[in-house]
Amino acid sequence: MRTAKPVLIIALTLIFELAGVQAGAQARDTIAIMRTRYNTFKTQANAQGDLKAKFDKLDQDIARAAQFGRTGELRRLYTQGIAVAQSRPWNAEIEFAASLAIQTDHVFVDPASPVSFKITQIYLPSIELSEPLTMRVSLYRPGNGGAAAQGGEKLKDVGVFTNVGRDLIDSPFRFLVDFSGLEGRTTVRAELIEGGHPIGTTTLNLEVRKGLKDRLSRLDSQNADVRYPVDYIANVDSGNIAIGQFDYEKEMTLAEAAMASVKAGKDPFEGKTGDFKRHYLLQEAGEIMPYRVYVPTSYKGDRAYPLFIALHGNGLTENYFFDNLNGSLQKLAEERGYIVAAPLGYRVDGGYGYNNGSRPAEDIPKLQLSEKDVMHVLDLMRKDYRIDNSRIYIGGHSMGGSGSWYLGPKYSQIWAGLATFAGGVTPASSPQVKTIPQFVVHGDADTTAPVERSRTMVAELKRLGIEHQYVEVPGGTHGSVVAPNLAGMFDFFDHHRK
Repeated sequence: MRTAKPVLIIALTLIFELAGVQAGAQARDTIAIMRTRYNTFKTQANAQGDLKAKFDKLDQDIARAAQFGRTGELRRLYTQGIAVAQSRPWNAEIEFAASLAIQTDHVFVDPASPVSFKITQIYLPSIELSEPLTMRVSLYRPGNGGAAAQGGEKLKDVGVFTNVGRDLIDSPFRFLVDFSGLEGRTTVRAELIEGGHPIGTTTLNLEVRKGLKDRLSRLDSQNADVRYPVDYIANVDSGNIAIGQFDYEKEMTLAEAAMASVKAGKDPFEGKTGDFKRHYLLQEAGEIMPYRVYVPTSYKGDRAYPLFIALHGNGLTENYFFDNLNGSLQKLAEERGYIVAAPLGYRVDGGYGYNNGSRPAEDIPKLQLSEKDVMHVLDLMRKDYRIDNSRIYIGGHSMGGSGSWYLGPKYSQIWAGLATFAGGVTPASSPQVKTIPQFVVHGDADTTAPVERSRTMVAELKRLGIEHQYVEVPGGTHGSVVAPNLAGMFDFFDHHRK
């Protein structure tokens, strides 16, 4: 028997959060999100010499795996690359741990009945195991990092299972979990053991809700604001999207309130101002999409208002500009008299249509739907509010900044100006960018999207004589440059109209 050393649960190991209808389509962190993490840590490592050679080899293997659509291999390589960048060991045991995944038929579950799970692998690791495995399964309340690995409260032990096969791709191991007495977000944690030594741990987040089916069945309406939780939960259970930060009780309460208004023959959003969320059916995808809205309290429908379309970064949602910037967007929109709409962009990594060349062929439909989502939300805002068509602006952070540089030129007849925070495209990919005034912000200490990306675009804007304002923040990091420069963005927009 091989001697194994206990391994720590890797904070950046793949957190497999979801499952599919056939317990085989579990949604995980997307490849685009993993690529962003890898590139961030690689930049922070400032590799030279042998370390740079390791990254060069990894990048070659990553490009080859992406070319042939080998997503399991990409996940292994990105996880390995993050470990290398953080000077953590990468060996057969850690590779084995990163290959593990828990899958189930439903991520949103009712505790009335036991739930079936299986543990499997997303790629074949190189580890040599000499005897069958033992698996210890426990339930936790997710910690600060969203999983038991980050220190959540232990709820109970499910049990210890013996004679678990060594090849979990060919023969996944199935087990039952009893959630009786539990309520809320819950993490299933499975630890694999060989010869008494832990060799790998993986987790799966679920939402445990008593009376789940009955409550969902009462949202019987074609209204998108009512149907959203039903549609979202179905998409999570089918493996199409990750469970994310979905707040079950909040979303259900909002949907039930909208249902009450609809039953009473009222429009739940007529005359509503302030900060709120809306939903609509994206016909091309057959899914209900959320979008966040801010309407100044001064809005009465008696005059046209400027509109700002805000695009979030990779892995985030329509809530980013509203919830992550200390309320500064809402405050400024109220003071300046702007309506704001923030679409999801179909998926958290949708890219708003922009492909920087690293996206595999399978991602092209996602990119197209992401672009359509933005433009549909724009159309909805024009339909529902009096919008000044000479004062429609687009802007975003990170992936949203790149998306703004892509959608700005493509629909240049619409926008009066655009803003990018820590974004980046190549001048060749946005040849019509010269038609729009631009507000560009980047920090020179950004390790996620290097400042050279904006410097390159700004140099091209200067060469072409395009009106722009560039703010380079000394010591500015990827996320720190947004909130302090929102007022400057609105100042810039105030001076430009179509």
